[in-house]
Amino acid sequence: MTYIGKKFAILAVALSISIPATASASALEPLHENRTVLAGFYAIGMADLLRRNCRDLSPRYLRAYNYLKALEKYALDAGYSAAQIEELTDNKEEKQMLRSRIEAELATRGASAENPEGYCTVGREEIAKNSAAGRLLYAK
Repeated sequence: MTYIGKKFAILAVALSISIPATASASALEPLHENRTVLAGFYAIGMADLLRRNCRDLSPRYLRAYNYLKALEKYALDAGYSAAQIEELTDNKEEKQMLRSRIEAELATRGASAENPEGYCTVGREEIAKNSAAGRLLYAK
């Protein structure tokens, strides 16, 4: 092997060692752990549960759609792939865990099957606070 060939081989080995190390250092956290995405899905889930359980609340479908698309754009811009996004949105276990968290919060705020009016109360509170969930609803 020539001198240039040896130098090239050493450089190739050095690059092959450093590239994976760099890639893993900048690896993204799992999408279901991303705070922005999680907060977005939480707001959407809360608004959905509130409007399903309170006849006095209606969804703002266009706003919800735009909010969901903004979350998708955020995830893509952050480096997540469309496949990762689809995997999260299709993940039934993640959906159930999120729903359980939302239901637990709603229960602490007085909204439950035993107190259905509580959903309306919480919904009106969210609308009044102009929270992310509240912006996805309106009172009839």
